[in-house]
Amino acid sequence: MKTFYLPPEEWREPYALEGQEARHLVKVLRARAGDLIRLLDGRGREGTFRITATEKQRVALTLEVLVEHPAPSGSTVLALGWAKSVRRGWLLEKAVELEAGGVWLWQADRSQSHVPEDIKESWEGQMIAGAKQSVNPWLPELRTIPEGVEGLVALAPEFDRTLILWEGQSPSALLSPAMLGGNGRTLFVVGPEGGFSDREVRVLTEGGFTPVSLGRRILRWETAALLCLGLDWWHRELNASSPTENGGRP
Repeated sequence: MKTFYLPPEEWREPYALEGQEARHLVKVLRARAGDLIRLLDGRGREGTFRITATEKQRVALTLEVLVEHPAPSGSTVLALGWAKSVRRGWLLEKAVELEAGGVWLWQADRSQSHVPEDIKESWEGQMIAGAKQSVNPWLPELRTIPEGVEGLVALAPEFDRTLILWEGQSPSALLSPAMLGGNGRTLFVVGPEGGFSDREVRVLTEGGFTPVSLGRRILRWETAALLCLGLDWWHRELNASSPTENGGRP
């Protein structure tokens, strides 16, 4: 079943897909009246809809089945030092696939430019593409933090674990799923392509952030970010499949 995105404010009768989503459904996929499609709203709703009529810019729909997924009991936020990286869009898609709770883009001392204060429509579009690929009904929170590490420290009390990916002068503890604990919120802070400044490390560690290592290799920022999300996803999947967790759910 093909998956599409319908913004939360448009989940009302009469249901319809419009714009680019409708054009793709009609012109590329050649959908017809009677076909079934899946819609996500990025806020936990997943619906099976039947197409009732098609036009060039609009597809009329009838709701068949609605599922409202509960919010995840734990969530991980990835705070990325702002960088002019061509891999940003790719990483936004992967963050959705690996069920990140949020992606924050923060202004670092060594950022190559200033992080925009407003969220770009293209960023949201890349996350929606990841949601449709993975059928994830929840989109991560997307935020920019122009205040830099001071802004991250101010938000730290919202989390159960705050980790900074930094080696320092001596080896830090190697990040592992066991360090991520049970439920609760985790904040990973990844520096920009030029790394953290000494000032940023001091502010973060004095603010209670724990330095952790990802191993002996020097990783690009998108590789480090993806590895953090992968370890967190693995940890949560192991807990979800454990017979002692979640009421014995298989």
